Amino acid sequence: MTDFTTIVLKKIISKEELQRVAFREKYFNKKIVFTNGCFDILHPGHVYYLNKARSLGDILIVGLNSDASVKRLKGANRPVHPQGKRAEVLASLLCVDYVCIFEEDTPLELIRTVNPHVLVKGGDYTIDNIVGADYVLQQGGRVEIIPYLEGYSTTKILSIK
Repeated sequence: MTDFTTIVLKKIISKEELQRVAFREKYFNKKIVFTNGCFDILHPGHVYYLNKARSLGDILIVGLNSDASVKRLKGANRPVHPQGKRAEVLASLLCVDYVCIFEEDTPLELIRTVNPHVLVKGGDYTIDNIVGADYVLQQGGRVEIIPYLEGYSTTKILSIK
């Protein structure tokens, strides 16, 4: 393995490791930002979104839907790329500090584990339909919605023939 590969793989962590990481980073007064998604075909809109999310704090943790979760949410033909490869692509981005794959349909369990300072979602969400928003706000955190970068959508990309 190359040094780069080693660094990338160390950024992909289990739920158990996630709890330790969140505790450690908070101990060192780091502001934690959390977001989640399928990130099936990474495109410029995703990169824009993740960089904006990272700019809201010191550490960006990405919850990544597992393959089974993506299938339940997006349909039988998804994901295009398996969870391990999707995690590696995300972890290779400089703006992403940690990636944690989750099996559930929502990231609520991860959000409660991390208890982030900032919860971030994309522009197609409103505060009332962001899973975990109420929890983060009750804990004194904030919720941010980042507008989409126009012209980029995985669904639209996949529909081009």
